[in-house]
Amino acid sequence: MNVNLQQITEHYNELKEDRRIIVCAGTACVANGAFELIAALEAEIKKAGINVRVDVHDETKKDMNLTYSGCHGFCQMGPLVTIEDQDILYVRVHKEDAAEIVEKTLKNNQPVERLLYVDPVSKQPIRNASEINFYKRQQRISLANCGHICPDDIAEYISKGGYEGAKKAYSMQPEDVCKEVLASGLRGRGGAGFPTGKKWQFTLANKSDVKYIICNADEGDPGAFMDRSIMEGDPHAVLEGMMIAARGVDANEGVIYCRAEYPLALQRVRKAIKDAEEAGILGDNIFNSGKSFRIRVMEGAGAFVCGEETALIKSIEGSRGMPTPKPPFPAKSGLFGKPTVINNVETLACVPVIMRKGAAWFKAIGTEGSAGTKNFALTGHVANTGLVEVPFGATLREIIFNIGGGITDDKGNPMPDGFKAVQIGGPSGACLVEEHLDVPIDFDSIKKHEAIVGSGGLVVMNKNTCMVSIAKFFMEFTQRESCGKCVLCREGTKQMLAMLEDIVEGKATEKTLDDLEELAHAVAKGSLCGLGKTAPNPVLSTLKTFRKEYEAHVIDKYCPAGQCQALRKFTIVADKCKGCTLCSRKCPVGAISGKVKEPHVIDPAKCIKCGACKDACKFNAIEG
Repeated sequence: MNVNLQQITEHYNELKEDRRIIVCAGTACVANGAFELIAALEAEIKKAGINVRVDVHDETKKDMNLTYSGCHGFCQMGPLVTIEDQDILYVRVHKEDAAEIVEKTLKNNQPVERLLYVDPVSKQPIRNASEINFYKRQQRISLANCGHICPDDIAEYISKGGYEGAKKAYSMQPEDVCKEVLASGLRGRGGAGFPTGKKWQFTLANKSDVKYIICNADEGDPGAFMDRSIMEGDPHAVLEGMMIAARGVDANEGVIYCRAEYPLALQRVRKAIKDAEEAGILGDNIFNSGKSFRIRVMEGAGAFVCGEETALIKSIEGSRGMPTPKPPFPAKSGLFGKPTVINNVETLACVPVIMRKGAAWFKAIGTEGSAGTKNFALTGHVANTGLVEVPFGATLREIIFNIGGGITDDKGNPMPDGFKAVQIGGPSGACLVEEHLDVPIDFDSIKKHEAIVGSGGLVVMNKNTCMVSIAKFFMEFTQRESCGKCVLCREGTKQMLAMLEDIVEGKATEKTLDDLEELAHAVAKGSLCGLGKTAPNPVLSTLKTFRKEYEAHVIDKYCPAGQCQALRKFTIVADKCKGCTLCSRKCPVGAISGKVKEPHVIDPAKCIKCGACKDACKFNAIEG
């Protein structure tokens, strides 16, 4: 079908209002009342006598457009509201703020000062997003449209250059499409970092009447939400990436495998497919090429192991999601035994830009061996949590301290010298410490420090964090998610978890540490798939870097961070104690004794280590 993208863009621009309000409607903001806020703003705008368009399919131009977007990335500050024509970004907005926004900003062109972001250092309010460190230090490619366009409006996507890359690809030969992507230096963003163009070439070389493109949206790392945010904010970019991949390998069917826990992403990507089909972009005779390509969506049941490509294929085929040995690789025998390309969401979202702007443009960003940008889900003890996109080669220091705004304590207060470690690469990754803060983050540099970029999870930890407990947390996750096919993974992770539990409960011996390390290496070596092979990584990296902390738990029966309840030792500092008796009154087991206005003492034999005394003390006289 001959689809005129330029005509769609011109029609959209004719209807587009000069005055525009965008409310962030990613998952986090929706949970905090984004749609209730939109309803309140609509009511107040109409009350003010302003003719407003809220339906993306309304063909009548109005005085103002009130719409929604996908995730901005600045999740901690949501719900977010952008007043485009005045270049204003409001943070932590709720429906109760709607009337003031309409009165001050829309009617009188004045900002609502209390809704502006306040810089944590200068303490000054910042009016626009481009001046906020969180945004201005990023370079967005796959996230470029997120927060700026309505994900449910295909015309708006097209007006930003959408589907121009697919149109170009379908005018090229498959070999040339593969060569362009290979020349760009794009490597898989799902964790392995394999060259995308090379994967496509392998698949193209295998002749078959049916070939498949699978979008792996089974994002399962704890704290990761990179792929979800792209699907919620820019679903057409994913479809276009799949179309280009299909042209590159001569595929005719596509599957988006997305976990059921992403209802908003599923809703928006399904609508995007429907709209693209109705527009004649997706389906038969794409751009008059004579080629057809259709995409369907399958919901996964939330099994982490299904992020592994062979397990994912088994799940789509209707079997239990369990890895299978390779070779054969999916490029030769994948879904239903046919040649198959599997790329994750972020990888596919980069492809349309590469086709539109050229391989050389993309290759110039990042490092020699890792071209382009990478998305990271920044969480933990950091001031600005959220989704960030930076060029490969950026450092952890830049991400954590400049974009992230620095370290916080457990209550969110600034903790300037509080950095302890960062877990990179999710449960398959490793802990990096202060000496690694200036290491460039790219596939090759980070590997030299026995870590991986992974899918992009970054969990920041302050000095109050117990690293043994962190290793135990990740081991609980991987042990629970093991499919059970490999004995070493199934039983080995279970035994590793049991040893870690003994350590945090004060039941371990020095031999436990030796056994733990030996077993970790065995599990990594003998497991079939990536889950088992990388499951020991958090344990091995923390054992290497924080061995003294492990030894304190085992030998001294003491948790240096004071987080392991079984190993907490509470004492009262006599010089600080005022004898107010509050601690003894709060103690549930009567373990604290002393006279009024005299220092008190704790009986360790009675103490159940609940911490109630420490929480109650107003003089910081209790340590533990």
